[in-house]
Amino acid sequence: MKLYINKILGLLIVGAMLLSCSSEKDGQQNEEHIHEVGHADEHHDENEESAVHLSSAQFDGLDMRVDTLRKRNIFDVVAASGQLEVPPQNEAVVTAVMGANISSILVIEGEEVKKGQVLAYLQHPSYTNLQGEYLQAYNDLGFLEQDYERQKKLYEQEVGSGKTFQQTASEYKAKKGLVSSMETQLKQLGLRIERIKEGDFYTQIPVISPIDGAIIKVDVKLGQYVNPEKTLFEIINTHHIHADLMVFEKDISKVEVGQKVRFTVENVPDEELVAEIYSVGKKFEQAPKAVHVHAEIKNETGKLIPGMYIRGEILTGNKETYAFPEDALVREGDRYFVYEAIKEGDSWMFIPVEVTTGVSHKNWATVRFLEAMPEEKVFAYNNAYYLQAEMNKSEAGHSH
Repeated sequence: MKLYINKILGLLIVGAMLLSCSSEKDGQQNEEHIHEVGHADEHHDENEESAVHLSSAQFDGLDMRVDTLRKRNIFDVVAASGQLEVPPQNEAVVTAVMGANISSILVIEGEEVKKGQVLAYLQHPSYTNLQGEYLQAYNDLGFLEQDYERQKKLYEQEVGSGKTFQQTASEYKAKKGLVSSMETQLKQLGLRIERIKEGDFYTQIPVISPIDGAIIKVDVKLGQYVNPEKTLFEIINTHHIHADLMVFEKDISKVEVGQKVRFTVENVPDEELVAEIYSVGKKFEQAPKAVHVHAEIKNETGKLIPGMYIRGEILTGNKETYAFPEDALVREGDRYFVYEAIKEGDSWMFIPVEVTTGVSHKNWATVRFLEAMPEEKVFAYNNAYYLQAEMNKSEAGHSH
């Protein structure tokens, strides 16, 4: 009997121990389950607090655009600024060859002129004297030429004196040089030599345009006496206007002939012009330390004037990279974000994702994610600032 009671007590003790262990194990499992659920809820709460929720109606009303990650060809660019210029051969300063009085002016500022066109007339006794002196020298040359040929024959036949022949030859060559010099002067004045040889002198001397272009300055008045160094007119040909850009030392190694340039000018800021680099300077300007880069304009508008300030970008290369429309990027301090888009039934959730930004091209900006991002993820492609404002309102509500 005593042995039976001891067995019963032993079984009861073992059962109690097993029950105690089972209860402890179940308690631990329940605690672990509660702990896991707590973490999941906590993670979900974090997304909820940093996200923006839009109903289907709100999504459609905002005309939201969403898409997966896309790579685009984006140009690397070098910022540059400068002004519009024309080549030196397309600018001209017109002066008088000899001092004279202005007898008439035939053009005004802004007027288009052709090469060889008469701009004004000059008048002065010195012009009449020059023509008279030339005619006298020309006639004397004819007499000396005949005498020279006669003395040459006598000398060759050993009839005439060698000294006489040499003297005649010297006078003839000197007069011939003088006539040639005076003819050059008369031609520079725009006068026809054959007319003067006939004794028909010019009373007015034309001032001729040396190039095609437009008159940008008239600096004389009727009756005014002008010296040879006096500027009468300034002419510029804007058909060959080009972009003269300054590129800083740190960027010059990226720039080369043939690259495209996008730029705008002050008077038409909404119109983008395109040019192609045809010359890169070989000398640094010291203040600032930069090099001149010249580019030919491809879509000239006719509204361009030399001296206009321009600002642009030189397209130095392109690469395929992730890019977002600028409307899909939002900035907070020094940080940039895009919004991941997640469909939740009939509604949408947008979660900010931090990125770094690179170059911009035609309202697209290159981005780099701080962590690897699967390409199948969907992002908002517009209205980033609206999403940011909604998120800030939500955060302000939670803090309150």
